[in-house]
Amino acid sequence: MFIDKVHINVKAGDGGSGCMSFRREAHVPKGGPDGGDGGCGGNVVLLADSSVSSLIDYRFKHHFKAGRGMHGKGSRMHGANGEDVILRVPVGTVVREYDDETRQAGDTIADLVCDGQSIVVARGGAGGRGNVHFVTSTRRAPAFAELGEPAQECSIELEMKLLADAALVGVPSAGKSSMIARMSAARPKIADYPFTTLVPNLGVATSGDLSFVLADVPGLIEGAHEGKGLGHEFLRHIERTALIVHVIDMTGGFEGRDPLDDYMIINKELSLYAEELSARPRIVVANKIDALATSENMQENLDRLQAQLKLDSIEAAGGDEFAISPIDPKLYKVSALTGEGVDSLKAAIAQKVHELRERAKIEQDSQECEYDKVWTLKRQTSDSEIRVNKEEDGVFRVEGRAVERMVVQTDLDNEEALIFLQHRFRRIGLDDALRDAGAQDGDEIRIAELEFEYVSDAADEFAELDI
Repeated sequence: MFIDKVHINVKAGDGGSGCMSFRREAHVPKGGPDGGDGGCGGNVVLLADSSVSSLIDYRFKHHFKAGRGMHGKGSRMHGANGEDVILRVPVGTVVREYDDETRQAGDTIADLVCDGQSIVVARGGAGGRGNVHFVTSTRRAPAFAELGEPAQECSIELEMKLLADAALVGVPSAGKSSMIARMSAARPKIADYPFTTLVPNLGVATSGDLSFVLADVPGLIEGAHEGKGLGHEFLRHIERTALIVHVIDMTGGFEGRDPLDDYMIINKELSLYAEELSARPRIVVANKIDALATSENMQENLDRLQAQLKLDSIEAAGGDEFAISPIDPKLYKVSALTGEGVDSLKAAIAQKVHELRERAKIEQDSQECEYDKVWTLKRQTSDSEIRVNKEEDGVFRVEGRAVERMVVQTDLDNEEALIFLQHRFRRIGLDDALRDAGAQDGDEIRIAELEFEYVSDAADEFAELDI
């Protein structure tokens, strides 16, 4: 089954807690702290794998969780890290944030277009530090350690877009499936009724020493850019292709359609769906010319289509008749049924694809996108933000992933740990932010699920402590 869009929930592993321990050995009365660190939680990683052809593995299973880190122990024994969860997805998968409540996709996290490319979508929590890390010149025996950091949990949208060199597009029953079957070893379902093709088909075609991947996209109708017919479901797959091969039924089909109208409708739908598709390199194919002898208007339609194609080619070249246009001015006349003209069409597609590949390779070498670094930087910036909102008189809500994690990592039953937490608040500027928001002594401060009382001179009280 072909599945090209799913929504899943991913949760990384929580970090293990650090250990509060002191060295105990014979004849060593003051061994000092020796608590080990907790292990880091496992990550949830998406990996592009060329052997995976669809997202069907995620159709019924929607929740994935990585292993948690183990707790630290005495004698500086650190906890083991949690095991990563690696989710394999097809090459060409777009990863986006997803809001379960609004059911809307958010920012793009990554676009996995290369085999082996990966992205961490949920990062495991850091392990808590053991008490050995909190030794200072004034605190020789810290009696506290950090708890493990809670892991990231989020919902994401996976959308697969086929990675093909060329895509066959056209109205239903234009002969696209017959064309890909004639040009490659692909064997799609072929019948004489509209929407025979319900899922995209891929085939590898060769011409001489050159080869290319060809996609047969289900037929488009007027209004496809608005989701009519199978519009939105498969227009996305055309975005990936370097070359558009526009197949036109010159017989007009059972409905007696005007081939020129079909040509104009498809061009309009492509440009309305994505403006850049109107400038995508294109080859136009006049199919079913085996019926030329029995069709009264076939030659007239061919002439009209050829004239319009030349006009579009000049327009795409900026009005210069001698400039190179992304639209091939030649109309390729073929018969997918008899094979007439298919070899010359295949050679033209192979040559054009080869040129586009070389051009894309040069562009890729000149600019590299490292999605993992970009997304990590974005998440780090978001995590460090502190937002203070006044919920009601005397009540303030503090939001921000970093400050919330500080609270969750703190053992609130340990007085020394609370002092250390207050010092961290001062260092990240939370006290100043609360003061600027209008907080007064005695006001209630809510962070995560906990409530604190605001004391304006708390920062001064702990400022002199060497923590």
